[in-house]
Amino acid sequence: MPSTPWPRPSLATLARWRAWPWRWLFSLASLALLALALWWLHRELAHLRPADVRHAIAALPASALLAALAATAISYAALAGQDALALRLIGRPLPAPRVAATAFMATAVGHNLGFALVSGGAVRLRLYGAWGLSAAEVATVMGLGAAGLAMGLLFCGGFALALEPPTLLAALGLPAALGHGVGLLLAALPLAGLAWLARARPGQALPWWPYPRPRPTAGLASLTLAVIDLSAASLVLWSLLPAGTVGWPSFLGLFVLAALVGIASHVPGGLGVFEAVLIAGLPQANAQDLLAAALAYRAIYYLLPLALTALIASAMLLRAHGRRWWRLARRAQPAVTWVAPWVGSAMVFAAGAVLLVSGSLPARGERLHWLGGVLPLPLLEVSHLAGSLIGLALLVLSQALLRRIAAAHRLAVLLLLAGAAASLVKGLDVEESTIALLTAGVLYAGRAAFNRPARLEPTDLGPAAWLGIGAVVLASAWVGLFSYRHVEYRNELWWHVALHGNAPRYLRATLLVSVACATLALWQAVRPRPPGSAEPTASGLKTAQRLIAEAPRTDAALALLGDKRLLIDPEGLAFVMYQVHGGSWIAMGDPVGAAPEGDRLAWQLLEMADRHGARAAFYQVEAHRLPLYLDMGLAATKLGEEAIVPLAGFSLEGAARANLRRSHRKAEREGLRYEVIDAAAVDAALPRLRAVSQAWLQGKTTREKGFSLGRFDESYLRHFPHALVWRGDELVAFANLWTGDGRTELSIDLMRHLPTAPGGVMDYLFVETMLWGAARGFQRFNLGMAPLAGLETHPLAPLWHRVGTALFHNGEHFYNFQGLRAYKAKFDPVWQPRYLAAPGGLALPGVLFDLASLIGGGWRGIVAR
Repeated sequence: MPSTPWPRPSLATLARWRAWPWRWLFSLASLALLALALWWLHRELAHLRPADVRHAIAALPASALLAALAATAISYAALAGQDALALRLIGRPLPAPRVAATAFMATAVGHNLGFALVSGGAVRLRLYGAWGLSAAEVATVMGLGAAGLAMGLLFCGGFALALEPPTLLAALGLPAALGHGVGLLLAALPLAGLAWLARARPGQALPWWPYPRPRPTAGLASLTLAVIDLSAASLVLWSLLPAGTVGWPSFLGLFVLAALVGIASHVPGGLGVFEAVLIAGLPQANAQDLLAAALAYRAIYYLLPLALTALIASAMLLRAHGRRWWRLARRAQPAVTWVAPWVGSAMVFAAGAVLLVSGSLPARGERLHWLGGVLPLPLLEVSHLAGSLIGLALLVLSQALLRRIAAAHRLAVLLLLAGAAASLVKGLDVEESTIALLTAGVLYAGRAAFNRPARLEPTDLGPAAWLGIGAVVLASAWVGLFSYRHVEYRNELWWHVALHGNAPRYLRATLLVSVACATLALWQAVRPRPPGSAEPTASGLKTAQRLIAEAPRTDAALALLGDKRLLIDPEGLAFVMYQVHGGSWIAMGDPVGAAPEGDRLAWQLLEMADRHGARAAFYQVEAHRLPLYLDMGLAATKLGEEAIVPLAGFSLEGAARANLRRSHRKAEREGLRYEVIDAAAVDAALPRLRAVSQAWLQGKTTREKGFSLGRFDESYLRHFPHALVWRGDELVAFANLWTGDGRTELSIDLMRHLPTAPGGVMDYLFVETMLWGAARGFQRFNLGMAPLAGLETHPLAPLWHRVGTALFHNGEHFYNFQGLRAYKAKFDPVWQPRYLAAPGGLALPGVLFDLASLIGGGWRGIVAR
């Protein structure tokens, strides 16, 4: 008996199978690399005691600490100089204090939160955007900074490798000639780029640069600033090493290598991996001095700027002429609100990490002794466990704070206060308590930014979030193993309760945190995450219909087409219509309904797509909603322009509408007659409408489209009034009418006419509909979007604009772009841009293909009219 074949998976399922595991595999690989680095460190540092490291840190001379602080200031100043240079290159210079504050805060957040282009970029977008820069200009500033860093890494790494002594190169397994040759080649690459700029003709355009061509002096300045930044950053750590450990040029190469390995590992801050490379590259140095220097380096170069960022965010808009402190604080509130989500998330993550690591370290003996005489031992034991669990909870909540969830903000403040109390009770840890209280103060100061009424979903954690959480948990476990390596392990340790029982407390806290992590991960793994039914429910359509009737934009009515999934707010205040195709989850337009709930649904769609390893995108969104999508990490790509005709006082009089007036009079002479029927009368007219639609489809040799366009669907058409055009008793054309809330907007969706209809019948239908809407008080008529219209034609325009312009002029086989634009233009509309908000880079072509296939009804619809 033949076996039953397996069902063939859909394209969307195959895309999820291909895409979903890789992001998780990369995160798991990063955690495995971290575990390997920690294991290697554990083996190499077997002879050390925590007290040795503490003594080494305490023995750091004040001159070394001052030198490290000065080098840190130089490094951050060089990064601010990169921003200032980039702003001048794009012709948008800003006052130096604003640039310095923005660059400092963005760098501090990026260093501590990880994924610097996203986290630090969001801070730049918030602040530079508030000072008038567009999203594209901010992205250019970040791109120039990244290019400068790449040049600096090549030059400094190559320079250091070229100067490495042959003995060290031999230890690395490199012949001296090869190592020096590779170093010279790497150092020469940035210089070759500068030479290319110098040889170019003045005024010669660059295909990828939409601004005046940079001079070689600008490139040299960027390279110089990058070299200063990396040199100063390496000097921070080098100055903390014992004198004579290694020469600075050789150390610079090791520092660049450790930084590159840390970046490649994707572990936040290169934690553990950076230290492993450092210790491996300096075998001649004392291990405890190296570890002490690395810890002091992280405190000075990472944590101290983050703390200063919180203070700058609160003080940047203060003015000396203010008379009352509360007035000054009120003026600083906008700055705090701009950066609070990112700064708060970074600080909450850091505070959680501090609480976890503190639970793995032995408490100070004198402090424990004092507490033992004041507090009962069970309270001390419980507070130790509570502090570790609170630390884990703060790591999880830091992800929700990025989405500005109000409930996450309130819970984080409460947990920080509880963590501060637990730190004091478990070991009189004033330092950890101060960090928690400072973080709670920053969150409270920026409370206005956390206004999204979303429900907390602790299992909605992506691979990047789990990478950060796993890295901190692994590091805290390693810190405990390192701290108690000289304690003889016995089974009785688990149950041993004593005032100075630090090792048993560490074992119990680590076990509890590990179980909590495993439970959370298991819950997320087994929790069903269906993408939702492809067919909207009757109740969902009813809710959507109510919200559509209240929406000012008419294209919200596309939700009633039934070909899109509906993501509806639990309170019924907003919805997002979307569809899953290939590896993309594509929303049609902006969220419909109340803005806060709509914003939350947009984030929820992004999270749903992320859990399925897919890309989230929002099609045909308006310009004023772009900040939402940019905050979500999406890029804005201009699709075209929408034609809006103001209806106040609309008429056919005047020279501007002479052609429309002649066409309209000709249609009347040919016996055309216009009529509007309400939705209740559509059912009786459906046979006539169907005949016109079928004749139109056959005459056009085309297929029905979908998603962003209406189609002939009887249940859909019954929702709307219809405009009809008659010639005698024959129906020759029709269109369903979309009407916005409060007669704000009027539009036409599905338009069909007989092939035998008189020429100009659609002009007649449009004009009569506009006159009908103007007579009834509608404010505007939406003619729909002209794809690829309004893109920049300048030779220095971005690549997408140049490709879109070429399609606009030469893509008649696929779509009549120019004809559609010219047809809409004769109504003298106001053109408004429309965008696609989607992941940028290499992901964008996949989104565009999925979108075109979704609208065209399959991949054949992309190449057919």
